[in-house]
Amino acid sequence: MVGAVQGAGVVVTGAGGGIGAALARRFAAEGARVVVNDLDPERAKAVADEVGGVAVPGDASAIVGDARDALGGVVDVYCANAGVAFDDGDVEKGLDEKSWATSWDVNLMAHVRAAHELLPGWLERGSGRFVSTVSAAGLLTMIGAPSYSVTKHGAYAFAEWLSLTYRHRGIKVHAICPQGVRTDMLAATGSAGDLVLRPTAIEAADVADALFRGIEEDRFLILPHPEVAQYYRARAGDPDHWLGNMNHLQRKWEEAR
Repeated sequence: MVGAVQGAGVVVTGAGGGIGAALARRFAAEGARVVVNDLDPERAKAVADEVGGVAVPGDASAIVGDARDALGGVVDVYCANAGVAFDDGDVEKGLDEKSWATSWDVNLMAHVRAAHELLPGWLERGSGRFVSTVSAAGLLTMIGAPSYSVTKHGAYAFAEWLSLTYRHRGIKVHAICPQGVRTDMLAATGSAGDLVLRPTAIEAADVADALFRGIEEDRFLILPHPEVAQYYRARAGDPDHWLGNMNHLQRKWEEAR
């Protein structure tokens, strides 16, 4: 279907389940050679065995070299998918510095470190594809999740920067920004997720389908939930009105807790 990935060497981080596993399955189905990364070695191996790929477990910030070796020296597509979210919505009651530091490291700096490792080879070849799993929270925000919202904004900004800086040199960048997806992460969002995300949640395979449509159409911004485009325009066009609507959701959430 997508000639751009036939035979390509693809790395997917955080691919032991959820969106990452769905991406690994779809890339493999399209003929790519897939490295499956996850912190949990058993989960990484299970998905790798399923898709005929190679498991490279470990910290997503530090596996580019091993993944490159597993693919015979060349990474064509890198999916920076690993992410974390914490229940840290009550900043006034306390500040969990460790959770914030982990969020910065996994949700943003892992992307920066991977790009640092990949860009020299990609620029020398004149090709490379960086796929960032962000979130609609990176375009908008998410009630009850400050560290997630802030670091996902950072991930989106970094993907934008990569695209505007290197697109004329053959580097393709895609930012995937779904709302609710039926994964373990959604299950962990609790009552805030129940209110905002669960009613329109989609399957992880739907996110992979949206990415591949975006690859075919050469689009940067991938919106598995098309309505996010409307919310994004509303936020930019009238921030105060948008914030008022979001504050209404916040109050509903507080009342329901």
